[in-house]
Amino acid sequence: MTLRRIRIQGLGVIEDAELELAEGLNVITGETGAGKTMVVSGLGLLLGARADAGMVRAGTRQAVVEGEVDVPAGHPAAQRVEEAGGDASDGLLLVRSVAAGGRSRAHVGGRSAPVAVLSEVGEHLVAVHGQADQWRLRDADQHRVLLDAAGGEDVATALAAYDEAYRAWRTSRARLEELTRTSAERGLRVAMLRGALEEISAVEAEEGEEDLLRAESERLTHAEELRSAALTAHDALVGADDPGEDQPSVTGLLGAAGAALGPASSHDEELASLRARLDEVAYLSSDLAADLASYGSGVEVDEQRLAEVHQRRADLGTLLRKYGGTTGAMLDLARSFSAELAEIDVSEDDLAELERATERLRHQVGATGQALTAARRTTAARVGEEVTRELGHLAMGSAQVSVHVEPRTAGDASAADGAATTVVPLADGRLVAPRRHGLDEVEIRLAANPGAPARSVTRAASGGELSRVMLALELVCGDGGVPTYVFDEVDAGVGGSAALDLGARLARLARGGAQVIVVTHLGQVAAYADRHLVVRKSTDGQVTSSGVVAVEGEEREAELARMLGGVADSDAALEHARELLSRRATMAG
Repeated sequence: MTLRRIRIQGLGVIEDAELELAEGLNVITGETGAGKTMVVSGLGLLLGARADAGMVRAGTRQAVVEGEVDVPAGHPAAQRVEEAGGDASDGLLLVRSVAAGGRSRAHVGGRSAPVAVLSEVGEHLVAVHGQADQWRLRDADQHRVLLDAAGGEDVATALAAYDEAYRAWRTSRARLEELTRTSAERGLRVAMLRGALEEISAVEAEEGEEDLLRAESERLTHAEELRSAALTAHDALVGADDPGEDQPSVTGLLGAAGAALGPASSHDEELASLRARLDEVAYLSSDLAADLASYGSGVEVDEQRLAEVHQRRADLGTLLRKYGGTTGAMLDLARSFSAELAEIDVSEDDLAELERATERLRHQVGATGQALTAARRTTAARVGEEVTRELGHLAMGSAQVSVHVEPRTAGDASAADGAATTVVPLADGRLVAPRRHGLDEVEIRLAANPGAPARSVTRAASGGELSRVMLALELVCGDGGVPTYVFDEVDAGVGGSAALDLGARLARLARGGAQVIVVTHLGQVAAYADRHLVVRKSTDGQVTSSGVVAVEGEEREAELARMLGGVADSDAALEHARELLSRRATMAG
């Protein structure tokens, strides 16, 4: 997954800028006031951040930010876009616009969508690490996600065992609660289901039987009329059997017509064809007469059978009105009743065994949860040491990071009231409230200086420090679940050799398969970039605007020289810039 392109129009000092991003480390530099922060702000808008009409460039109707993202099929971000009605078959196109009047709109995959969808998509794509954007550290669950990612197979195996036990316990507990909610209510339900099944079974209905009975009742009720009609039609076709009646018949008339055509038809093909058609009509009328005779003789006036049909319809109709309206619906309901009865009609012995099984599973959740806690604590100790060591290379040598893993102990009320259905026991007798991901609360803490108390990292670090802590965490914990990282203010308060270490570690994160975007004012960091983008400001004396260009070769050397010495064409600064680029090339090789 790669964020390929960002286009920003009418945002702050940026009139129209397009950023083509590389897969590795991308740095964004520029003079103070050129609009570097607007690039990060634009990216924030693209990821669902709150819009501010004051960000729209003066004299511009609206600000627009577009982003193109390459994502593989089945990626969670692509799935969310498709759920919103967008097209993700050829990558993602994300668009955010903010009108000068304050109205904000979003489009995902070519379709209009709520801004919240951009946020949901963005959380699968980009992690922004800046003073106002540390959502990963503000969300307590993300502390656990980072720790579990660092735990590798040991934590994954323990988590899988816990998850299996937890799901089994939840299923068994839900069934037990259903069966024991009120025994009287369950008894009434069992009696009702049994009675209904006995009624339906007694009638022995077949699907569609009501339609067959309706048709048979109609035939039996009008049997005499049907027989008379068929025989009258038969007599009209072939003549009556009574020799006293001298009435022309269809077959007789057709025979006379055939005799009239017979001799002459041998002299003309057209007439012969007409006679053939006449012969066909004669054959059809003869067959039809035979069928009518058969039908008429088969119709019986059976008063006894008619009474039976009426009674069957009455009996069946009573049940159909009660259980669904049609035999198909009634039989479906019977199958549903039968399945429910099998679930709730249990003996006292079965209920007692279910209680014992649920209790065994409850203890199993506690045991597997403690094993998961142990695996997390082992990982937490290692992560704390390694992140602290990384911070020593990031101008935070006095900082100490620790990862605290503690089970969520249940209060006395929970222990006394329904503990067996809401909490699980630990080996030391404590009761804890389990969740899908384990028994633990995980918190990453930071002691910024020696002797300072360790507090949650989001409260103990400044914006720049928080970005560097996050960088160290990403380096140590590995796959944090997003493919692109944005660091803003990560170099605040950093200089000298620490700046080189910072650049090297950002490059290392990128070499690990992530795409990294960094806004920096340090040439030592920018020298490590795979793609160097410069935000440049221009003015006509009245209006100032900024654009973004990619620099390479001598242009890049000049930009690094400016960052290092403040003068782009200083020989010393240029030499320093070349030295940094050479060092970076050597390390990359």
